[in-house]
Amino acid sequence: MAIDDNRAAALLRDGDLAAAFDRAAAGYDRLVACNPGYHAHLRRSARRLGPRPGGPAPPRLLDLGCGTGASTAALLAAHPGARVTAVDASAGMLARATAKRWPPGVTFVHAPAERLADAGVTGPFDGVLAAYLFRNVVDPDRLLRDVRRFLAPGGRLAVHEYMLSGRPSHRAVWAAVCGGLVRPVGSLTGDRQLYRHLWHSVVSFDTAAQFADRVRRAGFHAVRAAPMPGWQRGIVHTVVGTAA
Repeated sequence: MAIDDNRAAALLRDGDLAAAFDRAAAGYDRLVACNPGYHAHLRRSARRLGPRPGGPAPPRLLDLGCGTGASTAALLAAHPGARVTAVDASAGMLARATAKRWPPGVTFVHAPAERLADAGVTGPFDGVLAAYLFRNVVDPDRLLRDVRRFLAPGGRLAVHEYMLSGRPSHRAVWAAVCGGLVRPVGSLTGDRQLYRHLWHSVVSFDTAAQFADRVRRAGFHAVRAAPMPGWQRGIVHTVVGTAA
């Protein structure tokens, strides 16, 4: 999707984005707690990941972009006893995650999603959950191909993301939420740059159907896009696919 100059200027990438999340980490859990359905929707995407046919029990799962651990908790709720490797590029967000209590088998790794092997992460995994990650990476196609190589045959990817449906009404709802909540919160918390990035990164990214096509081109099959319920219908989707 083409990005105009104003939106491109608002987007944060790589180290700048990780640093912005570092600054926002202290208040991040309080902020998402104000988002109706945030944790329930993550659990829904984790369930959509499903078990790998013939895979081990408990499964070995990769949590890409784990943040403060909300997606990690969602994976454990959906797949009790799972061995989870949780990865994030923000040291501040990881510090919040690791300060929480976790069962044995959960490991946190500080690394960008694009450099897992450099950080010592090895597959194969039975499933990968990537929550609120792909619209933040420079080359989503390359990352999708890398993720596929980390999956065991029949392993599944679930991408939980702000991806608009393409309908004008859903785009209007997102604009209203950003104007009435996201930008004001950013100004009050001192994280204005990060939440400006959030607004523009969503409208600049793929629609759910476009991202599903991107996943297919990366070599996944049985790809489908499923919406979330509630006010986020048409705004947040899970795109799932299976590795050959």
